[in-house]
Amino acid sequence: MRFSTTSAILGLPLLAAAEVPEYQAQFDNYMGQAQSFLGKITSKLPHPNKHDPVAAAEAKAGSLNMDILSLDNWKSTLYAPVKPGSTTPEEWWVLITGGNKTCFGHCGRVEAAFNETAGKWAVTPGSPHTALLNCENQPVLCNAWSAPVGALWIFEMLPEPAPIDIYTKRFNMTTVTSDDFVTLHKEGYKSSAKLHDGFFHPFNGPLAKNGVATPVGWVLWVFNLLPSWAFMILVSIFSRTMMSNRMGQMDGNRGGAPRPPAAGQAVPRT
Repeated sequence: MRFSTTSAILGLPLLAAAEVPEYQAQFDNYMGQAQSFLGKITSKLPHPNKHDPVAAAEAKAGSLNMDILSLDNWKSTLYAPVKPGSTTPEEWWVLITGGNKTCFGHCGRVEAAFNETAGKWAVTPGSPHTALLNCENQPVLCNAWSAPVGALWIFEMLPEPAPIDIYTKRFNMTTVTSDDFVTLHKEGYKSSAKLHDGFFHPFNGPLAKNGVATPVGWVLWVFNLLPSWAFMILVSIFSRTMMSNRMGQMDGNRGGAPRPPAAGQAVPRT
């Protein structure tokens, strides 16, 4: 954040007044009100990277053997079981879930069904690895992936720098059961799931390859926090600025050219 010289000069009298005993109490009162106001604002902002390492460790060590993905650990977690030089992909099934704000309370059934499936696979050798991505706690990561809640993402992980195939599938969140996940795995997911080859692909997409996927996720998260009226104001300011610059360029281009004659006026001879 930048501070202008003018703001600093205007703030000097306030600092000087704060040193005067008569104004000390009043200054402290103003500072307290300002801190309280800022505290109320920051308390209402959602945390963009909420991760409980203790709960994540319990989920991994427990009967589910499930990982919890976050902005800091998702890549290392997905690559962890991959052996160097391996040509057989390690299969990861990641459920994109959320809470009341991101899933409107509809993710409970699909998450319970997925947890039940993870418990079955935890004691079955050769089963896929399982993980959860909660968009309520990890909004930046979900925006960086453009991952919708309630979707299943299946990663086929190979050693770097091999490209990674991702298949996505959505379930009916009001009727889904653990049997649906088990059947999908048994019958093969490639015939019913969709191969992800979009712009926001976490590994193969242009954003990921250029290292800007996470910054874009931050930008999208901030825009999602803005109310609609604030977004319209920003669009209006941007459009007015663009039009003003364009009109200025047009006026500059016409500056050296002769003005066209008015209607009915003879064109001067050259």
